[in-house]
Amino acid sequence: MIIVGIVAVCAVLLVLAFLIPRLSRHPERGTQRTLGTGAQVAGKAPGALGRLLRKPFSSSSRAVSHSGSAGRRTRGRMPF
Repeated sequence: MIIVGIVAVCAVLLVLAFLIPRLSRHPERGTQRTLGTGAQVAGKAPGALGRLLRKPFSSSSRAVSHSGSAGRRTRGRMPF
């Protein structure tokens, strides 16, 4: 269920970054902040368990970042 949510957020962010590049940064930062908080909380678990629990949050954060930058980059390459 969480994977579907992250995919949906990435898709919305990609479209938003393509249509309105400057206004897409605020939702991207909000999502990054939320995922960062989750990663911090999960990382407080001891030892390898903390690293294991933190990994989905960091990879989701990376996916959100790539999605937003890809939308803005594509918009910048458009001829109009």
